[in-house]
Amino acid sequence: MNPEELLNDHNEPKKSAEASPLISLERDLKFFNDSIHEVATEIMVEGLSNYPIFIAHQHVLSLGEVILDRHELNSSWSIHASTLEEFLERNIIKKELEQRFIDTYKNPNKFICVFVVVPEGANFVFVPYQ
Repeated sequence: MNPEELLNDHNEPKKSAEASPLISLERDLKFFNDSIHEVATEIMVEGLSNYPIFIAHQHVLSLGEVILDRHELNSSWSIHASTLEEFLERNIIKKELEQRFIDTYKNPNKFICVFVVVPEGANFVFVPYQ
């Protein structure tokens, strides 16, 4: 599924911005675009990983490092920075699926890799930088 399909349902009539939590996620990602891009660049330049992953959630989560706390910033979503290596270490991505993830991973200079965690589950979405 494309990120546009998750973030914008063009087949449904427009609803209020809070009708879907993914609408508020899209808004927060746009607002924090530069900060997220800067962190992704640091992760790669410092040699921590070639595969930065940002976790978006509205709960308490102990994965990655908090870079944007929704309570402190009065936003809808908290964003944590992580890496493919941490996801493998924590068995969120199984070792046998590592290559498949790498093959589908989009250019980190052009896209934010977001692991979206909602009550119904979690999924990866690639969102283009603004």
